[in-house]
Amino acid sequence: MPVEHTALARKAMGPDAFLGVEQAVVLDTDIDRAREVAARHVAGYVTSAPHQTANVRRMGFGDEDLAGGRPSRRLVDAIVAYGDVDVLHARVKAHLDAGADHVCVQVLTDDPAALPLPQWRELAPALVTGWNGNRPAA
Repeated sequence: MPVEHTALARKAMGPDAFLGVEQAVVLDTDIDRAREVAARHVAGYVTSAPHQTANVRRMGFGDEDLAGGRPSRRLVDAIVAYGDVDVLHARVKAHLDAGADHVCVQVLTDDPAALPLPQWRELAPALVTGWNGNRPAA
């Protein structure tokens, strides 16, 4: 869900409950290619899971965002972060700033059956345990 959902969940749950969220990411600086991977991922959620469709509608997305089983760019951009490590780091930080205690990062690639080992290795330094919201120095 978008970062705004994290803020709403934190408000509903109160300050003491544990809030873990998921953030799908595509580590790719070719934005057209990354957006295509992201769009396939989002389409899978909103076309096969009615509760996910209901969730995105509650977040203000409408028929134009869900038409023809192809999610709008606006919906894809709200749900999946794509780009370089700095862009992905900023989205994770936005969830933490919105009240998340933990952000599970789901790395998406062209091949959903393959482990994204190169992407995990590149992202890991920016998303290390004990991370305080600032990228560690290289």
